Amino acid sequence: MGTEGIEKKAMDANERLGDVCILAIESSCDETAAAVVRNGREVLSNIIFSQIDLHKVYGGVVPEIASRKHIEKINQVIREALEVAGKTWDDLDAIAVTYGPGLVGALLVGVAEAKAISYARKLPLVGVHHIEGHISANYIENKDLEPPFICLVVSGGHTHLVRVKDYGEYEILGRTRDDAAGEAYDKVARAIGLGYPGGPKIDCLSKEGNPDAIAFPKAKVAGAPYDFSFSGLKSAVLNYLNGCRMKGEPISEADVAASFQKAVVDVLVEHAMLAVKESGLDKFALAGGVASNSALRAAAESACQERGIRFYRPSPIFCTDNAAMIGAAGYYEYRKGVRHGLDLNAVPNLRLGER
Repeated sequence: MGTEGIEKKAMDANERLGDVCILAIESSCDETAAAVVRNGREVLSNIIFSQIDLHKVYGGVVPEIASRKHIEKINQVIREALEVAGKTWDDLDAIAVTYGPGLVGALLVGVAEAKAISYARKLPLVGVHHIEGHISANYIENKDLEPPFICLVVSGGHTHLVRVKDYGEYEILGRTRDDAAGEAYDKVARAIGLGYPGGPKIDCLSKEGNPDAIAFPKAKVAGAPYDFSFSGLKSAVLNYLNGCRMKGEPISEADVAASFQKAVVDVLVEHAMLAVKESGLDKFALAGGVASNSALRAAAESACQERGIRFYRPSPIFCTDNAAMIGAAGYYEYRKGVRHGLDLNAVPNLRLGER
């Protein structure tokens, strides 16, 4: 992949019986993040610069603004990650970086930074799939969790039901056919008038509403019991709101939010529990930004308890985009011998399992 120095660094790290220390970089969307992770499960630092305040005025992420802010902040978060971890460049064994999927301009900032560090410091480079990072976030706080298990990945851009066969080995059992769950949250929040980001706002408002007030549809995909569809639900909410406004009827935003959230959560948990049952596995994990949703976490935990299934979920800080999860995933890729060259490029539509 590169110089003799990089190869020697990798050999030295593998020969050590002890620690592998990885600097991880994440810049796939609107968080600029860096972390130092030891042995895939011990987070020594996890620095995140969020751009939410920059984008909420536009009602969503503006790719060009995100890319420019990544350029401004990436060196800063890396320096801070090393300082908080108490590490120097000489203490590192590898660099891990998200190279897809995501916004291409945002990804390129992180990938370019990681390649520059790899070349200058003669450190092995490991490209990491963003969704693999979300799944691997479960390893950080759950030291006993090992594959195989079923994982539901729910975020603004993805809704996947995945069988984790081994570290870095995945089988996608189901996926959304249209909107991701997080995308539906954002669109419904905008229609209600809550603004961006929609997920946390709907989750908060739902606590004040009646989840059974409005019977919104729960879509199923014929012949694909693990797949999801949220476009029809989103349209049903918009039609309900428009109908009330045209008739001059009062709207309870809290009831709309709670009823919408129930429709989403019920479908997510039902499909996930079916996958767990039919797989014969007894471990289930949540991952992704929407995995921090309180209703989803409570419903999933309750369903697992009823069925005698071990339930895992990351703390909210490890659900949203962060570099610690990339360091966790990068560690297992590194231990398997995965190395990328300086020709590593951003792949905005990278599929889980692709290299």
